[in-house]
Amino acid sequence: MGELNQLPSQDLDVVVSGLVFHDLVLGLPTAPRPGTEVWADDSAESPGGIANFAVALARLGLRTGLAAVFGDDDLGNRTWRRLETDEGIDLSLSRKVDGWPTPLTVALAYDNDRALVTRGATPPLSADQLLPAPPAAKAVAAHIGPWPNDWLAKAKAAGSIVFADVGWDPAEQWDPAVLDQLEHCDVFLPNAGEAMNYTRTATPADALHRLAERVPVVVVSDGANGALAIDARSGEEVAVPAYVVPAVDTTGAGDVFAAGFIAATLWGLSLAERVRFGALVAALSVTRLGGADAAPTWAEIDAWHHRNPSDRAIDALVRAHLGR
Repeated sequence: MGELNQLPSQDLDVVVSGLVFHDLVLGLPTAPRPGTEVWADDSAESPGGIANFAVALARLGLRTGLAAVFGDDDLGNRTWRRLETDEGIDLSLSRKVDGWPTPLTVALAYDNDRALVTRGATPPLSADQLLPAPPAAKAVAAHIGPWPNDWLAKAKAAGSIVFADVGWDPAEQWDPAVLDQLEHCDVFLPNAGEAMNYTRTATPADALHRLAERVPVVVVSDGANGALAIDARSGEEVAVPAYVVPAVDTTGAGDVFAAGFIAATLWGLSLAERVRFGALVAALSVTRLGGADAAPTWAEIDAWHHRNPSDRAIDALVRAHLGR
């Protein structure tokens, strides 16, 4: 194992922590069936998992750090170079580990959705071991789950805004104890399925209100149905429709949505504007294959804005960030 760094190389806007995958996405004309062969129309390889957050944030101009474990293997080294060299993400809080295979996910994209197949193993280091001291950052973001995340409490005590997301439970048990970690969070950003499963509710709206009993701000993304959000402190509640786009691959769209919401929060936008911006960057990401690689840049957001100048909230944001 290499030497473990204690602090990022400089103060950052956001530090994210979670499991990094190497994603292979295959665009299929139809679902595969046993005993048959389906030829992919297209394919893409990119970092995945929590790296979707990191890449999306970095492409929006935020100084982004990542605390994660990488296998010291071909996939891990390739993913490390992509994040550090190509995307400019600070990896001083991450660590390479000999003998641990970098998780691999194959995403099968078809019928405007995707199915995932993952090969992985429990990381040899936890987020608490990677982050023994609070990172120097305005905000932190993590995937919570049935593992310790004590570093979130330290980050909140140090003044960082704490954002949390939650992933798919492969056992489909949806242990409500996972939600106890929300005690140390300021914002929770699950998708509708995750929110309903963890809260044992029947609708995204019911799940939203149940979660608002635990955390100040809750945002529930619901794919083509848009997103719901509530600020439990003020009682403000918003519903934002999804942008209508030709969807090619939804891999990582929820993570890109969350990254857009985090960025807009740090820019001081209203709750509705934060959800609207998250919805836009997520929509742009699903128009091509890949999770992290499909996260939009400002040039792509600007191109969309030129095609859709009537969206006043996005118009003001684009003008502010491109100096117009």
